[in-house]
This record gives sequence, structure tokens and C-alpha cells, in this order.
Amino acid sequence: MEVARTLRTKLVLMLMALPLLALACGWSASRVEAAESSSAGAVYVIPVKMKVESGLESFLDRALAEAEEAKASLVVLDIDTPGGRLDTAERIGKRIREAGTIVPIVAFVDGMAASAGAYLALNAGDIAMAPATTIGAAMIVDQNGNAVENPKYVSFWSEEMAGAAELNGRNPNIAVKMVDPSRELTLPELGETYKAGTILSLSAEKALKVGYADTLAGSVEEVITWKGLKDRAVVEMKLSLAERVSEFLTSPGISTLLLIVGIAGVAIELLVPGFGVPGIAGVAAFALYFFGQFVAGFAGMEAIVLFIIGICLLVSEIFIPSFGILGILGIAGIVTGIAMGAHDTGDSLRALGIAALAALVIIAVFVYIFRKRGVWNRFILREALTTEQGFVPNQPRASWLGQEGVTLSELRPSGIAEINDVRVDVVTGGEFVERGTTVRVVSADGTRIVVQEVKHGSTKILQ
Repeated sequence: MEVARTLRTKLVLMLMALPLLALACGWSASRVEAAESSSAGAVYVIPVKMKVESGLESFLDRALAEAEEAKASLVVLDIDTPGGRLDTAERIGKRIREAGTIVPIVAFVDGMAASAGAYLALNAGDIAMAPATTIGAAMIVDQNGNAVENPKYVSFWSEEMAGAAELNGRNPNIAVKMVDPSRELTLPELGETYKAGTILSLSAEKALKVGYADTLAGSVEEVITWKGLKDRAVVEMKLSLAERVSEFLTSPGISTLLLIVGIAGVAIELLVPGFGVPGIAGVAAFALYFFGQFVAGFAGMEAIVLFIIGICLLVSEIFIPSFGILGILGIAGIVTGIAMGAHDTGDSLRALGIAALAALVIIAVFVYIFRKRGVWNRFILREALTTEQGFVPNQPRASWLGQEGVTLSELRPSGIAEINDVRVDVVTGGEFVERGTTVRVVSADGTRIVVQEVKHGSTKILQ
């Protein structure tokens, strides 16, 4: 009963903590304060200095929306990125093209615009590059950096790059050579031929000669001067604290780790109550997971509410017999909430599967170590009524066999007799015995004492 009470107490605390998850995820990214002067007609400088992933996507969307709302005279994308996810780059490229119909956009490469970064630069109206910088090397690679040679993917990404190049009158063959090493390309402007088996990457000087850069500039200020807007106010957009945290939390490794801690923590608290720390860690991990996805713009409140309902149903299964229905619905709610809260359902389900397997190992180890404290122990009576705990058992009466006494009442067939100066309840084998008759104990089994009237001759002792 004590274990059950402890379990209920911990579950109540966990359920009380779950609303904090929704509250945490209710935070939104704060806006960066502009200069005191009016930002209308100002130049917005947006840094693109991270991997092309979900965090960058949400930041650029917010920054471009502010520039559009403020009717900015120019947006400068300050690019220095090694690339990233192609699906994310495709969405960002589309967002840049949409914003370009409202405000002029210049991509300023002040480091490298590699892989997906080159695609973002090509979607801008103009490209400015700092000396000694590069653009290109957009071959598709996997997570280990190995080339992906699937013709389907190579063809698709080649067309995406070519389309972005043609959008602003650039040579599409150069963009294709940045993706597909099987192509051969001759550039008369450079007097060079790039044979099959190589991937094209252009320095700033070469990019200027072949039309993949419109000017060379040493700084953002020079880019603004080149566009004739040096007298305009400059608004430098920055990642908010929430966006920095979201960028970290939504990275594939960290999000999977949070799911592992969340699943293992909550399960351990339910199975081995009494600690509190695993449950709190599990709820906190889930809260951080949904916070990161929420700030990144992937998780809505419906996903969070569905997840919380799933947790509540899973907990209810322990106390309400439902033949597993509540448990199944709870698991379905949790899985659906996590999948809905991610930017890619397929990736989130794969991460959830990996997390579930890893958490299962942790849970098994933890449950084995603390198996004597498991919730299943509340269904098993393990207490013994010992003298050490103050319980006094009946005195053993095996030594009474053969002892004689006198009946104090009639035995019909049970009654009272006095044996060894002790009044005890006795019973005969079925015969009636008068009061005051001498009897002998023939059997003493626990609390049952069987007597027989003493007659002439010996009385048989029952074994």
C-alpha cells in the first residue's frame, strides 16, 4: 500500500508538471530591436552563418517577414555556410524568391556558399562576393559526407540549381556542374575545362567573370554603397535567445537524445516509483523537445495537447482496468503528438523508433537493478507476521500429546477442557463427553486440539 501511495504521489506531481510543457512551448521568438530611427526604407542585414537546417529556416522567415512589413529598401543575406539539408534549402529558396518580389535581395558571400548555401545565394536577385571566398560544391552527400549517386536525386537537385541560376539570367550549366560530377563543362571566360569526375567550385574572381557574382565587396557596407543606399538606416537582424536554443534542440542528435531521456524517464517513474528524478527528467526532456520544435515553427499547440492527453491516458491505464485500451490510445497520442511536432514526419518517426529502442535498454537495466521496488510488488503480499515485528504466534502444542485433563463443559463434540492448568477449546472425534470427565489429548494440529475420554485401557494417540 505504501508503494501504491508513493506511485500515486509521483504521478500526480508529473501530471502537474505537464502543463509547464505547454507553457514553455508558448514562448515565441523575440524580435530584434531596430535603430531608434524609422526602419521604413532601411537596409536589413540578415546573417546566414549556420548550417541550412530548421533553425535557419524559422529565423530567415521571421527576418524576411519583418523586412517586408517595414518596406525595406534592401535585404542583404550575409552568407557563410557549409550547406545542410536540401529539403530545408528548397523551402528557404522559395521563401527568398517570394520575398524578392516585395523587397530587393542581395546575397553577400563573405565566407563560403557551399552546397545548399550556393542554392540560397542563387535565389537572391544579386550576388556580391568578398575576395578569397567561394561558391559551389553542391554535390549531394549523406550524413557521413559520402556522395549520393542516386540518379533520381542528382537529377532533381541539378534541375533545382539550374532553375535558380536561370531565374536571374545565370548560366545553368555551371549550376549543374556544381551538383553532378558526371558532366563535363568548358568555360571560355576562364579558358578552362572541367572534366567528368570533378565538382565545380568558383572563387570570387572566377564567379565574377562567369556571371555568378555581380560585384566584389569587402564588407556589408560596401555592398550597401554599391546599391546606392549608404545613407539609409541599417537594421542588423540577430538570432534571439529562443531561436539559438531552438537551433540546438532541433538538431537531429539532440532531438533524439531528448526523446530517449523523455521515454526512459517517464517509464522508469511509472514502473519503479519513489525516486522522482527520472519522472522530472523525462517531463523536462519532452518539454525541451516541444519547445525547440515550437520556436522553429513546426509544432503547434494541437501537437502538444495531443501529447499531454496521450501521457494522461497512459497513466490512467495503471489505475483503471481497460484491457489495454487506454494504454494503446495513450501510446498513439504520444507518437502522433511527437510526429506532428516535427518538421518531417518520417524523420521524427525514425528518431522515435531509435529513441524507443535505446530507452528500452535503459529501462530494462534500471528495472533489474531496482526490481524489489517495482510497481508489480504492490500486487504481491511480502510481509511476514514475525515476532520481531511484535506479532505473537500461538504456542506450540505438540508436547501436549498424551497429556490428560478434565472437561469443564460438555463436549458435543466441542467444548472446554483444562489441560496443563490451561483452559482450551477442544473437540472430540464425534462422541459426546460429560462435564468433569477425564480426557487425554490425542491430536494437536495448530489451534485444533482433539481429545478422547479416558476409559479402561490405553487411549490411542493420533499421528
